[in-house]
Amino acid sequence: MPQDFSFPLPALLPGNFDGLLGRRVLELHRWAVCEGLRGTSASDLFAGFCRRLVGDGVPLWRGYAAMETLHPQWWGFGFTWRRGLAACKPMQFGHGHATAPGWVGSVFHHLAERAGAGDRNPAIRRRIAEGPQERDFPALEKFFAEGGTDYLAELFVYGDDTDGQRGSAIIYSFITDRPGGFSENDVLLLRSALPALSLAMKVHASRVDASGLLQVYLGEDAGRRVHAGGVERGSVESLRAVLWYADIRGFTAIADSAPGLVLVDLLDDVFETLAASLRRHGGQVLKFLGDGMLATFPFEEASQAETCRRALDAACEAMQAIDALNAGRQAAGKPAATVDLALHLGELLYGNVGAVDRLDFTVIGPAVNEVSRIEALCEPLGRSVLVSADLAAAAGPGTGRLVPLGRHRLRGVREVGEIYALMV
Repeated sequence: MPQDFSFPLPALLPGNFDGLLGRRVLELHRWAVCEGLRGTSASDLFAGFCRRLVGDGVPLWRGYAAMETLHPQWWGFGFTWRRGLAACKPMQFGHGHATAPGWVGSVFHHLAERAGAGDRNPAIRRRIAEGPQERDFPALEKFFAEGGTDYLAELFVYGDDTDGQRGSAIIYSFITDRPGGFSENDVLLLRSALPALSLAMKVHASRVDASGLLQVYLGEDAGRRVHAGGVERGSVESLRAVLWYADIRGFTAIADSAPGLVLVDLLDDVFETLAASLRRHGGQVLKFLGDGMLATFPFEEASQAETCRRALDAACEAMQAIDALNAGRQAAGKPAATVDLALHLGELLYGNVGAVDRLDFTVIGPAVNEVSRIEALCEPLGRSVLVSADLAAAAGPGTGRLVPLGRHRLRGVREVGEIYALMV
C-alpha cells in the first residue's frame, strides 16, 4: 500500500550508535554541518550528499532538491542529481510555478498541503515497481518507465510565520533503480541525515537570498558592498562616474488621470525599458525617485572615453526602446510616457548616509544636482536627451551625435554651461 509518514527525528535514529549504520549517520551529519560552516553552495552540498550516499552503498539513481527563495523574479530553485553525473543540474522557477499544472497534483504539492495543515515534516514512500497502486502521481509513472523501482520524498519546514515572517521549506526526492528498491537501512540513513543537510542548505540559501535582495533594492554594486560589510554610517568613497538621470515628463498630469494600478504598470514598463539598456552597456541603476531614475557608469580614468560612449549608446538605445514601448501601449489603449534624460560627468561621494537606524547607500555631490537641472531643460529646449559639456569633452571626438545648443544657466548652479543634444 502507498505509504505516507512523518516521524520525529529520534524515531529515525538507530538505537545502537556503536553499529555501522549509526556511524554512517553520524559521519553524514558531521559532513553536512562542516560543509554548511564552510559556506558550500547548495548545489555542491546536494551533489556531495548524493555521492556520499552512493559511497555508503545506497543504490541511489536520481536525487532532487528544491526550495523557495525571496526574489522578485523567482519563486524557487532546484537541483537534479543523477548517478554518473559530476554535478547537479540547476533550475529556477518563476512566481507562477505555484499554480502551474505540473505543480498542482504533484507529489510535492501533496507534501506542501500536508505541511500547510500543520505537518512540519511530511514524507511519502512509493515502491513504484510493485504495481499501479504505488504510482498514484503522474511523475511516478514516468520514473517507473525510466527504470525506477522505489521513490522517497520528504519536506522540511523552516521557521514559521508567527513573527510575521514568511515560512519556507525544502523538499527532496530520491529514487533507486535497484530491484527490490531501497533497504530499510538505506531509508534510515538517508532520512536521518536530511535534517543536518537541510540546515546546511539553508545557510547558503539565506546568503543567496540576502545578496540577491540587496542587489535588487540597492543596485548591483551597492548591494554587493553592503553584503560584504560596508554598513558603517558615514563610510563613503570618492567616485568619478557618468551620471544618468531620467524623468517622465508631465507625470503629475498622468497620475491625476490614471488609476493607481495603471500608473504602477506604466512605471514598471518605463523603468524596465530604461534599465534594460543600462544593463547591456554596463550602467547600474542606483535608485528610483518617484517617476525618476538615477543611474551611474563608474570608470577608471583610463577607460573614461569608452565609458562615456557606452553611456551615450545606452541613451540612444533607451530612447528608441521608449518609442517602441509607447507605440505598443497606445495600441493597447494604455497611457504612454515621454521620458527626458540627462547625462553628466563628475566627482561623487558614494556610500552610507543617513540616520543611525535608517541608512541609504547613495551618491552625493554637486554633479547630482547638476544632472537633475540639465534634465529640467529637456522640455523647454524641445529635446529628449541632453548632455553636459564635461561629458561631451570626455567622450572625445568622433561621436557625431552631439549637437551644441549654446550656453545655459542651470538653476542653483553658479556657472553657465554648454549643453548638447544627443541625436537618437
